[in-house]
Amino acid sequence: MTSTAPALGSTESSAPPEQRSAEAPSAAPGSGRRRVLLDVAIGVSYVALAAWLTLGLWPDPDTRTLALNPPDQILYEWFLAHDTTLWSGDFSLVSDRLNAPYGVNLLANTTVIALGGLFAPITAHYGAATTFSLLIAFNLALTAISWYVLLRRSLRARPLAAGVGAAFCGFAPGMVSQSNSHLHMTAQFLIPLMLWCVVELARCARQPVPSWRRMAGFGALFGALVSLQLFIGEETLFLTALTLAVFTGVYAIRTRPPLPELGRFAAGLAVAVGTAVVLLAYPLWMQFKGPQSVSDGVFSPHYFSADLAGFAAFSPLSLAGDESAAALTTGPAEYNTFLGWPLLALAVALVWWLRRDAIALACGVAALVMSLLSLGPELVVAGHRTGVPGPFWLLLKVPVVDGALPMRFALAAIPLVAILLVRALERARVSTRQPVRIAVPVLVGAALLPLVPTPLPTADRAPVSPFFTQGLWRQCAAEGQTIVTVPLPTPEQPEPMRNATAAQTAFALPEGFFIGPHGKNGHATMGIGKLPTSWVLSEVIRTGVVPKINDDHRLDARKDLTRWDAACVVLTPHPRHAELKLTLEQLLGPGTPVADVLIWPRNW
Repeated sequence: MTSTAPALGSTESSAPPEQRSAEAPSAAPGSGRRRVLLDVAIGVSYVALAAWLTLGLWPDPDTRTLALNPPDQILYEWFLAHDTTLWSGDFSLVSDRLNAPYGVNLLANTTVIALGGLFAPITAHYGAATTFSLLIAFNLALTAISWYVLLRRSLRARPLAAGVGAAFCGFAPGMVSQSNSHLHMTAQFLIPLMLWCVVELARCARQPVPSWRRMAGFGALFGALVSLQLFIGEETLFLTALTLAVFTGVYAIRTRPPLPELGRFAAGLAVAVGTAVVLLAYPLWMQFKGPQSVSDGVFSPHYFSADLAGFAAFSPLSLAGDESAAALTTGPAEYNTFLGWPLLALAVALVWWLRRDAIALACGVAALVMSLLSLGPELVVAGHRTGVPGPFWLLLKVPVVDGALPMRFALAAIPLVAILLVRALERARVSTRQPVRIAVPVLVGAALLPLVPTPLPTADRAPVSPFFTQGLWRQCAAEGQTIVTVPLPTPEQPEPMRNATAAQTAFALPEGFFIGPHGKNGHATMGIGKLPTSWVLSEVIRTGVVPKINDDHRLDARKDLTRWDAACVVLTPHPRHAELKLTLEQLLGPGTPVADVLIWPRNW
């Protein structure tokens, strides 16, 4: 989800006289303390709402899961557990603890390294599941709070308008939907800080005698924030940059700033770019050219495109939603376009009403552009492919962009619409026409009420074996060595990764759930191809039939275990436990019981 605030000038320069007076801060005696208390109360309300939405995870995070997307939760919990190595000095951008012996390029995956490192003490003491649950709520609440501060300070909106706009930024249907395990998409609290830097750069550029030191400072801060966001959510950063470019272009055309002002603003941005290049040169090289890097996307933009009908629909995770709308998208974590027809109609009307407001106009145009791009390379309406090319078709051959998920471009409309609502509420508040003063807040409330989110669905999940939670795995493997768990983790069934997560990824796993260059000619794939022993075991799980094991199978098993550099094999509790046990005994001989597992130490 992305957006932007004024890119080339202050709020006052583009607002009508009646709105400029509304933006002047109040100087009433004693009002300062009341404003602070009100701001704090609004922030607390965001925290309370985020906690309520994630309530189902809190009875026991280790044995609770987000019911609509458990696999991605398992993946992120592994990432968070691995991020604890940032504190031990054992961290690398290419991890050897998954997909052994090849490893995984973390920046080629949707890791949240900065958040994982920040919350590493909590992960170390309470487990990755607790950190994951905290971050689901933390991202929503802090994103709303961050937008609230920006709207209050940079747009000088009053608490009610800013509170409504920020709540929509943090808890819109797309944000709540992405909270189904997509931590990298909901961690957007740095975006308003970046936009604040852009606003300050623009204000510096407008001064007849600009402070170059101040401009360089904000440029450097902007570049540092961009660099930090790369280690939280690179996709969000990309969408922010694209949206900011569209907004800035429309705003500049509308306000026509003088060339010297544009030049000074560009100089400030150059400082930001230079700072980011210095800080990110090595990480980006590792991402695109380092070991296990990928040069293309694993997701098809033709499949992950928004349905035009989805913009008028209500999310199944909102007050007015039902499951029928789920057919308009690819899954419950991608209700990105579901603004609802009342808000959609209101946004169009507000853009027309506020068309002389450069900020509102730029927000409207940018929201339209990003929404159109979300439709992908071919227009889909109510599930039917029309054959009509969508605007994203023009980007299909652009490197990096061609691997994006077009439907997520619609997330950019959320804060853009939020700013539009804030401008409308502020304009209505100072209007001399009583019908306008009443109608606008009523219409905004009526459009947002159906979008009030409902708690994220959760479910129970099995606890991890004490063999891993109590450190008994050290009986057959030293730290950093590979343990072959049976079943092995796959993108479709990543549950065995929870075993390594419980041990803070102290041992390595073969195969697993990740993005890597294991397709034909090095193309990106989800996971890696199975070795012969993996196929045998996966077929036992699929069919429940114990195969007739011969010497060729045993030879394959020895070769595969050697390739994985396995220290031991561990059969964990599973519905097919008896069949898997018989198969492994035929391959490796009798196992040794430890706690609730069977182990085969390396003696092949």
